Amino acid sequence: MYKVVFGAAFAALLSTPAAAEFKFSFDWSGLKLCTTGSPNTVANPRFKVSGLPAGTTAVQFKLKDLDVPGYNHGGGWVKISQDGTVPANSFKYKSPCPPNGKHTYEWTATARTKKGGKKLAVAKARRKYPE
Repeated sequence: MYKVVFGAAFAALLSTPAAAEFKFSFDWSGLKLCTTGSPNTVANPRFKVSGLPAGTTAVQFKLKDLDVPGYNHGGGWVKISQDGTVPANSFKYKSPCPPNGKHTYEWTATARTKKGGKKLAVAKARRKYPE
């Protein structure tokens, strides 16, 4: 009896699909070139989010310049639909604007149950700017 129950439970575990990885993509298409070191306040890029954890209703986005991590580029909160599309112009932030050459920028997305609610997952995406 024990072998049958264990075998059935193990088979059920193997047939259960794994949760999709929480991730997202973005690009800076249409962003005005900035290389002065004085960022502009601009609208967010379009984000495409996938693998949203169950219960996610809001995602917080924050931008960091990995070459100057102490500078606060800001970000914003968005209510998110299950298709995972975050349109451009959903929030404002300080644009990438390295004063000398290219810098690596990283967006962090935090999936939450609601704005300021329980953290469900974190995803990161990096890109050089200017590209």
